[in-house]
Amino acid sequence: MSGAPSVVLRPLEADDRDQLLAWRNLPEIARWMYSDHVITPQEHARWFAGALADPRRRYWIIEANGLPVGLANLYDLAPEHSRTAWAYYLADPSTRGQGIGAFVEYWVIEHVFGELGLNKLWCEVLIGNEAVWRLHEGFGFRREALFRQHVRKDGELTDVVGLGLLASDWAATREASRARLAARGFELPA
Repeated sequence: MSGAPSVVLRPLEADDRDQLLAWRNLPEIARWMYSDHVITPQEHARWFAGALADPRRRYWIIEANGLPVGLANLYDLAPEHSRTAWAYYLADPSTRGQGIGAFVEYWVIEHVFGELGLNKLWCEVLIGNEAVWRLHEGFGFRREALFRQHVRKDGELTDVVGLGLLASDWAATREASRARLAARGFELPA
């Protein structure tokens, strides 16, 4: 086994508020978000309160080797439609390239189809964030949409890729995904 980092996703807590504001305003994170402006403490406080209270959202802090390095979340959680959307980011640049994003992807997929028992996980990714939409495709996500000129970034309209993964898609790709992560040294629950 290689020395893969120890990765844990723990539920978001009130004490995480200031860290999240700092992360959300990092240029390398903000460039892939739908909004372009600097998020004020007041705006963030409203968003954070909603994040903790909204039953249609779930948030986790991604920790690598015991340190907080990013955020993963579900939103538009709709059990009545057996689906949810998701997003994540790694805020600490030193964590990139270690397979942490792939581990988070696996963990969230397992949570959605296993623990929550939903049928569909979907997401939207700016077209320029090719590394992320290709990562999703590597886990079995299929491109379901191209939202043309969907978001204004840096004053320019840009396209957004819509991707979806069904429980049946995951059943077909799960073992190969597990094997790739295990080969990198990640410990995965049975």
